[in-house]
Amino acid sequence: MLNVPTLWTVFVVNFLALGVIWAYVTRSYPNFAAARFWMASAFVGAAGAMTALIRLFVASPLPLLLGAGGVIAASCLAAMGIQRFYDRPVSWRLMTATGCLSLLGVVLFMVGFEHMQLRMLSYTLGQALPLVLALRLLLSPEGRVSPGAKLSGIVILSIIAILLARTAGNLLGYDLSARAGGQAHAIMVLGLLFLSMTLNFGFLLMAMDRLRGEVADLALIDDLTGVANRRHLLQRLSEECARSERSGEPFSLLVIDLDGFKTINDTHGHAAGDACLRHFTLMAQTRLRPGDMLARTGGDEFCIVLPSSSLREAAAIARRVLEVCRQDAASCSGRDIPIAISIGVAEWDRGIGEFPDRLMANADHALYAAKKNGKNDFAVYDPAPPLSPESVGTVRTFA
Repeated sequence: MLNVPTLWTVFVVNFLALGVIWAYVTRSYPNFAAARFWMASAFVGAAGAMTALIRLFVASPLPLLLGAGGVIAASCLAAMGIQRFYDRPVSWRLMTATGCLSLLGVVLFMVGFEHMQLRMLSYTLGQALPLVLALRLLLSPEGRVSPGAKLSGIVILSIIAILLARTAGNLLGYDLSARAGGQAHAIMVLGLLFLSMTLNFGFLLMAMDRLRGEVADLALIDDLTGVANRRHLLQRLSEECARSERSGEPFSLLVIDLDGFKTINDTHGHAAGDACLRHFTLMAQTRLRPGDMLARTGGDEFCIVLPSSSLREAAAIARRVLEVCRQDAASCSGRDIPIAISIGVAEWDRGIGEFPDRLMANADHALYAAKKNGKNDFAVYDPAPPLSPESVGTVRTFA
């Protein structure tokens, strides 16, 4: 025989433990806002269950009402955590209105005039509606890629199924409320206890997926400038080469080197050199299109990947990047450090295939030509004509 007070006690203990876990996550990752809502949901749910247990010792409906309010609030906070996890605005007004109207219905049909079916319907709506509103995020294309989101979505659907079964039972004349007790109510409490804990484990998996993704992103970002690093660049170039190999559509690459960067470091110090690298990054990004990728490959060397761009289009972008640096250098005064750059431009072709190092070598070849031409310039690598396979590519420079 299942004992309902014992089940509610287990509910309290388990949700206090979950609250402590979420509190630790919140402390360790203060920018992870969803954890704060899930922590609050666990503690509020535990408080609601603990308050509901007091009804065993107090002949008053107040503990039961407070307990119902706690469980409804816990459901709202859990749903708000899902919204925050997916960077959606938290529906404070909607959730507050849902919780208050639901609790008002419970009070009305318990204290105003006794009507078990309507009371339980109000209670069920308060628990289920916030979860239903958040369910669409878990089942969205963004949510379906996460195992934790899939688990959470399945658990929420199961919770809603139990709540609907309880509502149907009440409407058919069976009192499945907490005041009636009974084995049917105990079984439902056990099922909801298990599912609520599983839901929190789903949230934990979602958190782990998110944090692992953030760590992976950090591994692809240059610490100094905030743009992609060499590892990210090579991944992107491999993807673009494979895509071009399949479709035949070319793309282009710019290789950029800051002229005289060693002199800047030796004369003004490494802090000034770092400031120049960050300043160049900001200038270059103003001349790029959505989808273009700027990467720092090391030291004063940068690359720009230009998807679906011909050699002519890449040369135009190289000219724009070069011009913004020239204009900035012309406006320097006093202790400002002018930045000059050289750029090599190359386009993917069938001879490069799926080997990005060949494309980088072509762009480097053009870069050396730009340097040789007097720096503060860009040069374009022209592949050998198809009728002369034994000849090497040529380079055109631009002043």
